[in-house]
Amino acid sequence: MLPAYTIFNKNKKNFSAIWSEYSEDYDAFLADYNDDVEKYKNSIELAPKNNRPANTFDVSMIPWVTFSSFNINTFNSDKYFLPIFTIGKYFEQDGKRLLPLSIQAHHAVCDGYHVSMFIDSLQNKIRLWKQQ
Repeated sequence: MLPAYTIFNKNKKNFSAIWSEYSEDYDAFLADYNDDVEKYKNSIELAPKNNRPANTFDVSMIPWVTFSSFNINTFNSDKYFLPIFTIGKYFEQDGKRLLPLSIQAHHAVCDGYHVSMFIDSLQNKIRLWKQQ
């Protein structure tokens, strides 16, 4: 699966939806992500990067605020089965750096148990990454 996300045009105050190729090599993925953001950061189009693959999932970023809950509604949401991950502004608390994450998943696709398994896996990967 490939991440699809929006980037913010600071001058026009609008968002554009783009996607990046996934790579298991984090440095290669980050380089592709940075190239895409640089290329499309001044776009005024809703979807400037053509040919979005079918195997994408949405990542929504709200780097201006922290939150403890977030809900996004999609058009025709009864047929939208992909998860949406929303990430907020990180903050420091009790000597730890925390990053708000909201996961919206259609109940026809998974249950809270499956979301909790994903969160546990993500937290473990972050711990391992920090130890490198």
